[in-house]
Amino acid sequence: MAAGKGKDLEIADGSGKKKKLIIIGAAVGVLAIGGGAFLMMSGGSEPAPMEAEVAAEGAAPAEGDAAAGANKGSALYVTMPRPFIFNVPGATKDRLVQIKVQLLVRGSNNEETAKVHIPLIESTLLRTFSTSNAEQLITVDGKEELKKKALREVQDALTGVAGSEVVEDVLFTGFVMQ
Repeated sequence: MAAGKGKDLEIADGSGKKKKLIIIGAAVGVLAIGGGAFLMMSGGSEPAPMEAEVAAEGAAPAEGDAAAGANKGSALYVTMPRPFIFNVPGATKDRLVQIKVQLLVRGSNNEETAKVHIPLIESTLLRTFSTSNAEQLITVDGKEELKKKALREVQDALTGVAGSEVVEDVLFTGFVMQ
């Protein structure tokens, strides 16, 4: 029995050293992560001039751009809170379509205006999307035409309530047709 007690003591003695090693290893890991985070954060000040250039470029209206008023400020994206799910008629059968949408706006004022009017934008987009058919949505040109039509409809709706177009582009970030 005495031999069994000696082994227990050795195991307990070894586990104390293991605990110290684990604590030291964890401390080194935390310091490494903290140092990495510090380096990442301190390196974040360099891109600011590039952002200023992009904002300055965006402030000048592009040649022939119909939405010149929407080009003020930096580009911001407003994500629609849920995907649009609707049925479209097809030649042989109806199809179910799901589209995820983000809106490109310029400046924080337009971003806030778009967020305030999300119910109007959702209604307008759903109405526009549901007028399409499966044969149109199968082709790339058909999707592009739907995006252009959606942009016109959203801009018209927002001009009526907000006094400006607000949205510069409608982006499809997800498109599934079954």
